[in-house]
Amino acid sequence: MRRNRSVAQGDLRRFTVESQVLKGNLLDDPTVRELRVYVPPGYDEARRYPLLVDVVGFTGSGRSHTNWRPFTENAPERLDRLIGEGAMGPVVVAFPDCFTRLGGNQYINSVGMGRYEDYLVDEIVPFVEDRLACGGPGRRGIFGKSSGGYGAIVHGMRRSDVWAALACHSGDMAFDLCYLVDMPNTLNELAKHERSIEKFVTSFAQSKKPKEKEILALMNMAMAATYDPDPSQFLGIRLPVDLETCALIPERWANWLAHDPVRMVDGCADNLRRLKAIYIDCGSEDQFHLHYGARQLHRALDRLGIAHTYEEFPDNHSDVDYRMDVSLPFLEKALSA
Repeated sequence: MRRNRSVAQGDLRRFTVESQVLKGNLLDDPTVRELRVYVPPGYDEARRYPLLVDVVGFTGSGRSHTNWRPFTENAPERLDRLIGEGAMGPVVVAFPDCFTRLGGNQYINSVGMGRYEDYLVDEIVPFVEDRLACGGPGRRGIFGKSSGGYGAIVHGMRRSDVWAALACHSGDMAFDLCYLVDMPNTLNELAKHERSIEKFVTSFAQSKKPKEKEILALMNMAMAATYDPDPSQFLGIRLPVDLETCALIPERWANWLAHDPVRMVDGCADNLRRLKAIYIDCGSEDQFHLHYGARQLHRALDRLGIAHTYEEFPDNHSDVDYRMDVSLPFLEKALSA
């Protein structure tokens, strides 16, 4: 719903992208995807606009941020308002579809999930920049919440050759606090299916109404396929715990931890220093305990002398898209400098 009907409206353009890097993915997910791109009011091909890429949270896709929403704004409506009221300058924003059979994405390369880091930087970004007057070196930003927040911060850590700024909202980090603590619940759901990941996933796909506990269990399996894929297992999924006792398997858990932003930060400090701007926030009552990981990352960035903006706000993990009122102007200002 539009909250300010007096501002000019941008254009939401629809494209079809046929990915080469996603071909042969282990999940057999489609490689032909719809890409929606927001173009600001008064778009002028003679200009060069900052390009932002929106990577969404688990169970979402780019389309989920552009669809109509009751009582609040979708992302294009929010952009229209922020630009129209002068809170930020015009930008082009891409909303890629990175949904998977396992319910979501962390936006990194994985033999289990697919080459989604390459998909974004080698296919989506050039596709948009070839068709619209936007982006280029120093004028690309990535932002997202939850799994998308994870994707944004890790892309900043790994791909400063592509991105110049990032915004991480409630991103996955401190894996022992956000993932490991939920493994007993995941095993409880597996136990209903003879501890078989294949039987659980098959049953989930046929469910008329998946329960929240089932969705969270599927999420942990998606994380396993992302951080520690095992191509010899069904859909590459092998959990880092014993399926009967929940005892930790250290060598498997170590593979997860290698992807934890709070553990990656020291090794990626030089890349982070190359960015024009870093924005990190999290609700102080996040139900997945992500505010503790955010605080750890914030302290590490301070220790390393890496400039960034860190904020906490009095809310939890759910329905916090309003925080984009802060991050989108932040990114536009940095990329327009």
